[in-house]
Amino acid sequence: MAKAATATLRTYPSSVGVPDRNRQALIALLNIHLANSSDIHSQVKWAHWNVKGKDFYQLHLLFDSVASHLEDHIDTIAERISALGGVANGTVRESAAKSSIPEADLSAYSGTDIVKFLVHNVGHYTNALRTAIQEADDLEDAVTVDLFTTITREMDKDLWFIEAHIQA
Repeated sequence: MAKAATATLRTYPSSVGVPDRNRQALIALLNIHLANSSDIHSQVKWAHWNVKGKDFYQLHLLFDSVASHLEDHIDTIAERISALGGVANGTVRESAAKSSIPEADLSAYSGTDIVKFLVHNVGHYTNALRTAIQEADDLEDAVTVDLFTTITREMDKDLWFIEAHIQA
């Protein structure tokens, strides 16, 4: 039986110009959003693999595009954690344990049903990033603010593309 994953709080020296008093909080904030990003990425890939129905092809391609964007975001967040001297806690088990994203509707299979749960969960993910922007600003890290702002802007567009499939 596999041992449960546990993150160890470690830091390494870093010359990045972030106040030391804020470094741990920034690393923790970024790790939360690394977990959320990994979780929503897995949900979007699940949707990509399992969507059925008359809009299959366009949704299959859309979900793959969104997943690709999320994969880039995951890498960017993890690299920022490392740049700050932290450890990116990004295994599947760590992400599952720390994510605040609602569970995917694994009973969904039609395009409409999958789009509905993705709108809800991608919306949750994106709105959590909005809060992270302010938290990073409070921690005096303009670079992390920019990182979260860029990801939010990209995810707002992806959310719009997904949501358009169920709007009248």
